[in-house]
Amino acid sequence: MKALYDQISRKTSKITTQAYSTSFTLGIRLFNQKYHDPIFAIYGFVRLADEIVDSFHAYNKKSLLEEFRRDTVLALERKISLNPILHSFQETVHKYKIEWALIDRFLKSMEMDLDELEYDQQLFEEYILGSAEVVGLMCLRVFAYGDESMYQELKTPAMRLGSAFQKINFLRDLQTDLLHLGRTYFPKLDLNNFSQQAKENIEADIEKDFQDGLAGIRKLPVGVRYGVYVAYVYYHNLFKKIKRIQSNKLIGYKRIRVPNPVKYGMLLSSYLRYRLNLL
Repeated sequence: MKALYDQISRKTSKITTQAYSTSFTLGIRLFNQKYHDPIFAIYGFVRLADEIVDSFHAYNKKSLLEEFRRDTVLALERKISLNPILHSFQETVHKYKIEWALIDRFLKSMEMDLDELEYDQQLFEEYILGSAEVVGLMCLRVFAYGDESMYQELKTPAMRLGSAFQKINFLRDLQTDLLHLGRTYFPKLDLNNFSQQAKENIEADIEKDFQDGLAGIRKLPVGVRYGVYVAYVYYHNLFKKIKRIQSNKLIGYKRIRVPNPVKYGMLLSSYLRYRLNLL
């Protein structure tokens, strides 16, 4: 019956991913079947921690996150957890040899969200590393599956791609983060005087991350390349929409989305480019 619990735990991570992110779910579904469960497990773990710091306002978030960290450590040590998401995550960590350093760095960035920090460049880079770049590296451990040379070659591009995705989320959610969570991540950014030049500087940084990330996508295993490329195209479309909005209008702008008809067209064009080897 342990096998049944393992199966239930994997399905719990999958359901969590589907509920919170249709875009990432779509990307994962485009992977070869063997990659589905471990990537759902990673996303489920990340999502659960993120919900603690972003949503559980009526509770002691610091205490909950400390408990989540302890439970994570216990799950990894015991190789079992009564929390289905942690159970599926520990299974993935052990199978694909995901380092504790990556998990620890992620949790430290979640802990940073508990404090009202004024981000300088160093703190910003630390947060991006933990909240996005190491998540990309966890996924890369799954994609490489023991091929250390592949992992090392694609390590930097995977980090850059995660960084691009996270910075776009920050730009899109500037007002929400400030009003509801009391956060502004970009260093020395004055939202009361958000100039077009400041916005363009951020966008240039994101564009460089995108370029570096795309170089790595081209070298990913065939079983995941198309799915990761679709995620790249989705975020790049979102990025282009943000670029068209003037800085003085971005604050207070309704949540920027990619409409479903555009997503479907994006899927088709991405597939054609993938099949024709035009990435």
